[in-house]
Formats: sequence, C-alpha cells, structure tokens
Amino acid sequence: MSPVIFIGASAGGVSALQTILEILPKDFSLPIVVVQHFPPTAEFNQCLIYGRYFHGPVHEALDKTPVVNGALYMASGDYHLLIEEDRTLSLSQDEPIYFSRPSIDALFESAATSLGADACAVLLTGASPDGARGIKLVKECGGMTIVQNPKEAEAKLMPQSALDIMEPDFVLNLKDIGRKLAMLSQERSK
Repeated sequence: MSPVIFIGASAGGVSALQTILEILPKDFSLPIVVVQHFPPTAEFNQCLIYGRYFHGPVHEALDKTPVVNGALYMASGDYHLLIEEDRTLSLSQDEPIYFSRPSIDALFESAATSLGADACAVLLTGASPDGARGIKLVKECGGMTIVQNPKEAEAKLMPQSALDIMEPDFVLNLKDIGRKLAMLSQERSK
C-alpha cells in the first residue's frame, strides 16, 4: 500500500504549509492529512486557502471518510482527527492535548498504531510541544519522520520539542520537505 502523509503545524503553519504544497507536482499521488491548530471559533476556510496551492482535491475531514490518493484532508475545528487501520478518518471529542483539539499527537499516534511503516509524519512550526510524542511513536512503529529545521521555523518550540526526544529520519527546510514528499510520491507510483 502507498504511504499516507500526516502533517502537523501550529503558529506559522499557514505559510509553512503553503510553501510545501506549492512545490508538490500536479501528479502528486499520495494522500495528505493535516492537523493545524486554530481556535475553534476561527473564521478560516482551510480548504479554500490551501486549494490555491494544492493541485488535487482538498476536503474537510469528516468521520468515516476513506483517504484517497492525491487528496488533501484538513482537520476541522474542535475535533481530534484520527486514522483507522482501514484508512478511514475518524473524529473524536476527547479532551484537548496541550490545550489543542485537534491535536497533532492524537493524529500521529493513531497513524503510528494504525498504519505503522505506511505512515509518514511531518512536524512543522509551532509554539507548543504537541506532535513531539506522536512523531516519536511513528518512528518507533517504522514510519518515516520529517521535522522542519527549527532554525527556519517561525515558532521553534514544536520542531525543537521533537528533536529533544528523538532523531527523525530527516530535519529539513520547508522547500526540501516539499521536494522530499514529491520524491516519495514518484517512488511509490513506479
């Protein structure tokens, strides 16, 4: 099976994610699932914003939706976003983690336990340690791990928290993350 890309971001994440998405080619063939921290009351249409940069379909993640190759799924406000073994998305209203719901840790941990080596976790800029524990578990379960270089991050705490507890497969600047994901897509489509 092809891998699924999981991306987590917080403060500074809008421009970081835009930079990555605009590098991906039109024939990008892997599914991408994103958790980005926003206040539940934020008036922000993620699908509209990121649809300008991503060539495939962009969807708000809904409960029991199967992930499809070449599509981008955005977590909706005030729900944790998880993935199941059958590659369907599920939503949860469990307690916030690091004051956040959706939580990056919740997404990454579900990816690690459900998909193992088919998970690719990418942790970007952010002002909390959310995501560090989850990306470590992805690595422990055989998945690929990519952390944004904290020196480049708008908010360094999130990527640095991951580097403090684990050694990811790659520590890259944003443009190199985009190129790495594009290469991963090309390798899997051969």
